[in-house]
Amino acid sequence: MQPAARTTTAPLPPGCEPAWSAAALELVGDLARRFAPRVAALLAARREAQAAWDAGALPDFLGDTAEVRRGDWRVAPLPRDLQDRRVEITGPVDRKMIINALNSGANVFMADFEDSLSPTWENVARGQHDLLEAVAGTIRLEAPGKVYQLVDRPAVLMVRPRGWHLPEKHVRVDGEVVPAALVDFGVFFWNNARALVGRGTGPYFYLPKLQDHREAALWDDVFRFAQERVGLPVGTVKATVLIETLPAAFQMDEILHALREHAAGLNCGRWDYIFSTIKTLRAHPDRVLPDRAQVGMTQPFMRAYTQLLVRTCHRRGAFAMGGMAAQIPIKDDPAKNELALGKVGEDKRREVEDGHDGTWVAHPGLVPLARRVFDERLTGPNQLAVLREDVRVAAADLLATPTGTRTEAGLRQNIDVGLRYVESWLRGQGCVPLYHLMEDAATAEISRSQVWQWVRHQARLDQGSLVTPERVEALIAEEVARAERELGPERFGQGRFPAAADLLRRLCLADDLADFLTLPAYELID
Repeated sequence: MQPAARTTTAPLPPGCEPAWSAAALELVGDLARRFAPRVAALLAARREAQAAWDAGALPDFLGDTAEVRRGDWRVAPLPRDLQDRRVEITGPVDRKMIINALNSGANVFMADFEDSLSPTWENVARGQHDLLEAVAGTIRLEAPGKVYQLVDRPAVLMVRPRGWHLPEKHVRVDGEVVPAALVDFGVFFWNNARALVGRGTGPYFYLPKLQDHREAALWDDVFRFAQERVGLPVGTVKATVLIETLPAAFQMDEILHALREHAAGLNCGRWDYIFSTIKTLRAHPDRVLPDRAQVGMTQPFMRAYTQLLVRTCHRRGAFAMGGMAAQIPIKDDPAKNELALGKVGEDKRREVEDGHDGTWVAHPGLVPLARRVFDERLTGPNQLAVLREDVRVAAADLLATPTGTRTEAGLRQNIDVGLRYVESWLRGQGCVPLYHLMEDAATAEISRSQVWQWVRHQARLDQGSLVTPERVEALIAEEVARAERELGPERFGQGRFPAAADLLRRLCLADDLADFLTLPAYELID
């Protein structure tokens, strides 16, 4: 028998040993030996595709999979506890967050190892331990004057492992670092899959950052292997794929088809989708975006993407999930709070009227509002019968450049938010409240990639001046100084602003756009 995977470079946090048993690590080892080479090959294929787009090509619907798009097929039947997903809440695998989200009144809680988690070893290791206790129903947290524990009927649990591109440096197999996705999935699956089935639910997942249907097919093979390994029928796993990259928008049918025995739906990961649009078309000077605040869901390219997702999902019997409401209730300013909630309501009404089966929120305080909007429209648990056959989307619609202006305020906002988010991430906090929004890595990705795009293509702001490297350098220095004034010397000194500023500067001013900021940032955390 080959040795199991092993944790390295850092001990497990005290009390987490049951979640990281030899048996769980043995499954991770088997997954890595079987599938890690395919992960590497698919990442190489991503680089080849990006090179073609950098050379002037544009993404398009695939010719060799036209039969899949034309074919009359549907995904496998969906389980009873996933029939109603009208409100889903997301957040990192933090003990308090897990309890509050499961108790929030949402239909589903997506426990996140990805964009809302800074993947320090402490966070990753404790996250698996806390999910083990959550599935067992024993999770509990005592705080001064309060005890947190699960209600009788908590939300359905789904888990988002990290994307294929991310490593987990604390786990090695045969001396090699393991893809983080296989670690997150393998440990959770071994610990909880049979227990979840025994409780009348199942091992349900969200899959992030896919760019190609072959990446979905890899996940399908991972699911089959793991189910066979623990003695569960094929199809017990159900997965919802986030369509949060521009290339994936051209392959929605193909992605569902690759996962058809395990597919539960597609989700509009809209903030990462905007980032991916910048990244994919980074070499095209005619594709420079306006201020990110102006790139909303009413822009034609975003309308095309979300409506195509609804049509595709419902034609195949899969759920079409809407995007994130990142607002946080503003308790100290009722007028601003009412305005913010109004925008959330408007966004959710647009989603439900388009035919979405459910939506995402980041804060428990938004669950009642999102539920009320969907309750007003839905006559059953979902809208699978709304086929949206009126929707016709061509490649040009998905590639339409959003209109708007580029401003000094927009440039400064990108640098300010990017700096503060990265600083928090380096301190181990990946879910960060900033300016009444709950931000994750997607916002920082948009911010830094847009600054890079404006510098790269010598974008001109609305008042006529160019975005130059010198200007970006000066604004980063100004925002660091402002953070020090606002936080005070002691708190500022406890943070990681110099490292965050250096990383942001390198990302914004590099010759080439980095694929993901979390890759170089991961080298700076334990």
